[in-house]
Amino acid sequence: MATKPAVLLVDDNPADVDLTRDVLSRCSCPHEIRSVGDGAEALAFLHRSGKYAKEGRPDLVILDLNLPRKDGRAVLAEIKADPSLKTTPVVIFSSSPTQRDIRGSFELGANSYVTKPGNLQGFVSTVTSIGEFWFGRAILPPRKNS
Repeated sequence: MATKPAVLLVDDNPADVDLTRDVLSRCSCPHEIRSVGDGAEALAFLHRSGKYAKEGRPDLVILDLNLPRKDGRAVLAEIKADPSLKTTPVVIFSSSPTQRDIRGSFELGANSYVTKPGNLQGFVSTVTSIGEFWFGRAILPPRKNS
């Protein structure tokens, strides 16, 4: 990839956003992180509308399920239904360990589902693993310019 991979982090919890951003910034593979706090903003970012018109498309979306305005399930469904977005990998990063949420996320097209640990050490370890996998091991689809 000629440019740094770009991540869109979608989470309404400022503490989770700050910690995730901090942990991912320490990953060995360089990347850019952008974040939004609700589902409606996520879709505006992804569709490059309004204040996000000049943003590039992310190479990876890390998406919480329980979001204001439009929940993560609706955002995931819209991403995977849009031909210009559907190949963008989406990692669900949620505090919900329920089988209903896990199964439902995969049925909607999630590429992985990771449960947020309830303690700092587990959270850091989990986010580090996400970064190492998606930026160090996985091959991301080519970035679309449209």
